[in-house]
Amino acid sequence: MYIRKILIAIVILGLIAFGIFGYYVYNSVFSSNTEFDSKEEIVYIPTGATFQSVLDSLQPLLKDVESFSLVAQKKGYSNRVRPGRYLLKNGMNNNELVNQLRIGNKPVKVIFNNQERLEDLAGRISSQIEADSADLLESFKNEEFLKQNELDRRNALGLYIPNQYEFYWNTSAEEFQERMKKEYDRFWSETRLRKAEKIGLTPKEVITVASIVQKETAKVDERPKVAGVYMNRYKNGWKLDADPTVIYAIKEKTGNFDTIIKRVLYKDLEIDSPYNTYKYRQLPPGPISMPDISSIDAVLNYEDHDYFYFVADVQNFGYHKFAENLAQHNRNKQEYVRWINRQGIKR
Repeated sequence: MYIRKILIAIVILGLIAFGIFGYYVYNSVFSSNTEFDSKEEIVYIPTGATFQSVLDSLQPLLKDVESFSLVAQKKGYSNRVRPGRYLLKNGMNNNELVNQLRIGNKPVKVIFNNQERLEDLAGRISSQIEADSADLLESFKNEEFLKQNELDRRNALGLYIPNQYEFYWNTSAEEFQERMKKEYDRFWSETRLRKAEKIGLTPKEVITVASIVQKETAKVDERPKVAGVYMNRYKNGWKLDADPTVIYAIKEKTGNFDTIIKRVLYKDLEIDSPYNTYKYRQLPPGPISMPDISSIDAVLNYEDHDYFYFVADVQNFGYHKFAENLAQHNRNKQEYVRWINRQGIKR
């Protein structure tokens, strides 16, 4: 009888111990283990990260790091850390957390436009994916890549069509560049290529002209008209006489691309630069900025008219007054000069 009582006691203690262990396991695996103020948090795990560095990143977001570590090791995650961008939701348990980190690398939306140089583009992209700006810039300027794609450092910016794209956060600089080359080829469809050929420009030249149009007007609906002016000048063998190219030439000459120039002076028109379209008849050697798709299409579908001149319209800000001849243009220009003088804008 005594032995029987002992055996029963052992069984009961075993069941209690098993229950306690089961409760601990259940708690470790299935109870909420995240705790932060917002509903969601983003965690970035860089390439080459160790399991310990993952724990360090997660610690501020977890109630119990040790229980997460135990579950992660049991599920084999500790030996197979995957880099990427991960979305964690408040209330997730350890099992959900590990599953998310194993398979939940979410794409990020990469957006860029209006960059003036490859350096600016590299900085913009590096703020959105893992690759740093130095690696991106080195990739953008890679001589072998440029040669293979019939590019050089002055026109390479035209390869990157501004838009919104999806990338995995841990995309490398080389992977980003290769993807952009595919997007460029996709953008230049047969339809666009035929239009470029019809107006007598290569895709690179279209982008260069589009960059000038982009700088001349922020009004999308006016861009085909502005493009028409430049195409009229180009087709008739005129110099483009585009103020934005002079501004770019000044910035390139001084190396200061942060300079804000609101007024081009007569002395500026003498600057010796291939970008100065008041001095040289040929198109600039590359884009002076990254044109929007609307500017590129504005050149491909430029408005057919007889205008050769335009100047800012001080009565309809943002738009321009167009003229067919120099006499009419000079009248419009005088009105603009009087206005800009009244504003006290000297540079």
